[in-house]
Amino acid sequence: MNQLFQTNLHRRFRFSLLPALTLLLAVFTLNTYGYASKSLASPLEGRWDITIDVSGKPSPSWLEVRHSGTHTLVGQFTGISGSARPISEVHFKDGKMSFEIPPQWERGDKNLTVEGTLAGEKLSGTLTTPDGKTYSWNGVRAPSLRRQSQPSWGKPIKLTEGNTIKGWHAAGENQWIAENGILRSPKSGANLITDEKFNDFKLHVEFRIPKGSNSGVYLRGRYEVQVTDSKGMEPALDQLGAIYGFISPTEMMAKDPGEWQSFDITLVGRMLTLVTNGKTVICGQEIPGITGGALDSNEGEAGPLYIQGDHGPVEYRNIVITPAK
Repeated sequence: MNQLFQTNLHRRFRFSLLPALTLLLAVFTLNTYGYASKSLASPLEGRWDITIDVSGKPSPSWLEVRHSGTHTLVGQFTGISGSARPISEVHFKDGKMSFEIPPQWERGDKNLTVEGTLAGEKLSGTLTTPDGKTYSWNGVRAPSLRRQSQPSWGKPIKLTEGNTIKGWHAAGENQWIAENGILRSPKSGANLITDEKFNDFKLHVEFRIPKGSNSGVYLRGRYEVQVTDSKGMEPALDQLGAIYGFISPTEMMAKDPGEWQSFDITLVGRMLTLVTNGKTVICGQEIPGITGGALDSNEGEAGPLYIQGDHGPVEYRNIVITPAK
């Protein structure tokens, strides 16, 4: 009996240690890799608003870094041109980070390479384009833009009326024409930007494009809602109603080219709802960061509305924005 008692006691003691040993092993594993849990996350993780110095001209960019499993960092990157692109691995050690991604719209056939140094809450480094040009850049943590309460809305502002372009300016040589409340760009040229800047708002906009043309509506000058000739296509990150490179619409609601179409947009912080031609296709989704073609990467600031005029003919009318109070 005494021997049996000792055996049972030994078994109980041994099994009671298993959970504790498992926990210790997990903690050891996490500490070994260094960023597998929230408390042990890599200091590089998160979203970064980046400004690239392109021969003295500031160019907006954006980076997101997150962990995949226990010992790999991955992410997304919006560069000087194009859409957000996935990063298969971000290398980070002793405050130094680097990654490469294949070329997209850039000239050249080499990978785009980015190197940087983390110092506190700031990043800085260099970017080398596929054609071999190297630029310096600086980055700060992107704001969350989470609102603590629902907005109350102010008075609607009509941005298209009559035969004059009022409240807008062209980013370059102006090809836009105002006719009977319609803003028309007969050919590729300058983008059109509102003089006023906005934070949270509701927006109604109507547009018409010919077959094969392309445009976009930029919210705060940073987030493009894609306008394309997309009738009959599947929803995609670069087709009508997408937040370019980030969010696909749930349904393709494009009409035939040459028909008037509409967006009804609500933007509060990063949260977006989009109704295309009367159908909700994006409902309360977060825009992670700036899209290609953004005016700047200062996401914590108000920004203008701008409509794209450099990708083909397009017409806009009945643009009405209702800012939050």
